Formats: sequence, C-alpha cells, structure tokens
Amino acid sequence: MLQTSSVVALSNKTIERANAIALSTGSLEIGLLKSVQVELLLEKLHNSICHFVYIKKSTGELREAWGTLAHNLVSAKVKGCQRRNNPNCICYYDVERGEFRSLLLQNLVKVY
Repeated sequence: MLQTSSVVALSNKTIERANAIALSTGSLEIGLLKSVQVELLLEKLHNSICHFVYIKKSTGELREAWGTLAHNLVSAKVKGCQRRNNPNCICYYDVERGEFRSLLLQNLVKVY
C-alpha cells in the first residue's frame, strides 16, 4: 500500500480567515477549506479576471460572478474613499455590472 503525505503551509492571514469562518459555520474543517479557497480566489483576482460562484447573503441564491482586483483594470474605477477592511468579506470589481461588490468568505462556493 502506497501512502502519500502532503504538507500545506498556511499564512497568518489564512489562519485568521479560517478561524473567522469556523466561528460563523461552527466547523474548523470548513473554515480551513474555505480559507484556502479564498486564498486561491484572491490570487486569481489580483492577477486577472476570475470566474467564481458564491451564495448571496441577501437572498441565499447562487450568484455566478466575473470579477477582478487587478490594478491595471480597476485603478481608474477607484475613488479616493478608503473603506475599513472587513476580515469576513472580500471586495471585488464585478466586470459584468461595472461596480464593486462584496461577498462573505463563508459563502464562497467555487473558484474556476
């Protein structure tokens, strides 16, 4: 029988996100899985336009989104206002609607 092991290095930010998600979902396992998924999403958002699915907080329905945080694509859209960072959500620029949107970390379903 062949056994394999894998090692995952988690940053402090990923661990903080995992704890925040675990508090809201009641499961550390879900918190860890979602926080790694969030890291993947953020990496893709910062590099280009990313396709992902999440659950809308207001209605509970699935929302398919195309968004970005790439500096060359959103710098013209950013106004002088700086909002305080909420550790439980991600703000992104929705390229289909042409507006900034946000989603709760625990509501992320899939990143393509």
